Amino acid sequence: MRKYHALPVALLAALALTACQDGTGTQDEGAAKPQLTATANTAPTDAASDKAGDTAADTATVAKTTKATTATKAAKAKGTSAKGTKPGTAAAPAARVSCNGTNTTVTAKPVRRPINHMLITVKNTGSKACDLTYYPVLRFDEMQWVPQPIEESKPQAVTTLAPGESGYAGVALSAADGSGSGGSTGRKLTVGFQGRTPHSSGGPSAIPQLPSEGVYYDSSLTVTYWLRDMDEALS
Repeated sequence: MRKYHALPVALLAALALTACQDGTGTQDEGAAKPQLTATANTAPTDAASDKAGDTAADTATVAKTTKATTATKAAKAKGTSAKGTKPGTAAAPAARVSCNGTNTTVTAKPVRRPINHMLITVKNTGSKACDLTYYPVLRFDEMQWVPQPIEESKPQAVTTLAPGESGYAGVALSAADGSGSGGSTGRKLTVGFQGRTPHSSGGPSAIPQLPSEGVYYDSSLTVTYWLRDMDEALS
C-alpha cells in the first residue's frame, strides 16, 4: 500500500468530540332583436334540441374520462407513497444519520493475510440507516499524526449501512519490506468518524479493544476508505 504524508495536528482535535376573464361570456348584441312568432314548422327547434343533447352527452363523457384519469393518478400516487423505498435501495439522505461511536459497535483485529494488516469492522446497531463517510481517522495511543487514506480504495458512493449491516476498513500497519520507520506498539486505538464534509466530526469516536500484546505499526501506516465488502478492504 502507498505511503502518505501526515495531516496537520489540528485534525486530531476532531477525535475528542431547504387576471382572467369574468366567465360570464356576455357580449354586446346591440338593439334587442324582435321575437320570432312560432310557426307550425318546428324543425329548427328540434335540431337545436338534438344539438344541445349531443353537447350535454359529450360534456358528460369528458367529465367521466377526466374523473377516471384523476382517480387512476391518485391511486398510483397512493401506492407509491405506501410502498416507500424499495427493498435494497438506499434510504433518502434525510432519513440517514452518520455512523459513529453511539450507534455502532466497532472491532479492530489483525489478520493473517495480507501480512501486517488489520481489519476494522463497524456494525450499525441503531434503528436508522447510517453513513460511513470517507475513511476512519485512526490514532494509536498518543500518536501525533494521522494515517493517510489509500486513494485507490475510494468507493463510487458513500457506504451506507442499514440497521444490522456492517462496513469495513483495512489498515496496513507496517511495511512488509521493513522500509517503514519509527515503529511502535500500540496499546489503545481510537477510531474517529468524519461528517458530511472532509475532516469534519461525524460524532463520538470508538475505542475498540486491541489484542493484549498490542499492535505494531510504523510510518507506513495507511487505511482504506469505508467499504461494504470485507475482502475489498483487505485487497
